[in-house]
Amino acid sequence: MKQTKQLLQTTDSPTKKSRKRTNKALLDIVYIAFFTALIAVCSQICIPTPPNIPPVTLQTFAIFLAGGLLGWKRGTLSVVIYILLGIIGVPVFAQFSSGLGVLLGMTGGYIIGFVLTTFFTGLLCEKLGKKIWVLIVSMIGGLLLCYIFGTVWFMVVYGQQVGPIGIWGALTLCVFPFLLFDAGKIVVATILVNRLDKVIKL
Repeated sequence: MKQTKQLLQTTDSPTKKSRKRTNKALLDIVYIAFFTALIAVCSQICIPTPPNIPPVTLQTFAIFLAGGLLGWKRGTLSVVIYILLGIIGVPVFAQFSSGLGVLLGMTGGYIIGFVLTTFFTGLLCEKLGKKIWVLIVSMIGGLLLCYIFGTVWFMVVYGQQVGPIGIWGALTLCVFPFLLFDAGKIVVATILVNRLDKVIKL
């Protein structure tokens, strides 16, 4: 009788493991799709700015949530899918814009920088946990990477299309006006990730 039970357990085990893997894969797809949509929606909640200046949006807020809740793999994938949707013509970028031209424009570097933000935020959270200080440091570090990459990109493209611009000029246009807004997003995203992680395990 014991041998029969053991035999049944061994035959059931691969099936159960397979089901768990399938369920996990399906949940991952749902989470990635949800955060891709969330980033797209938050991109449209914006304060318009002059041409060639990044608009004030809730994009980075959604990016922080994706990295903090999903981790670096799934979070980064959701951002990559968001960018690919924009490239093929789905109007997911700020102010319902889309196309490769947006990505190659002066502010395109900040969109690409979202990948770095999510990767860094998610990686640090996975390694050190989701304590308040870890979330704050990871989001600030991720945002800093986005700022650096996006600003260098802006300077290069601006130099090609308009004329040379110094680092201080680029920061004045593309970073300094957004610091307060982004600080607020980090505070709210930190609280949400810390609370949600205790309730639901994504």
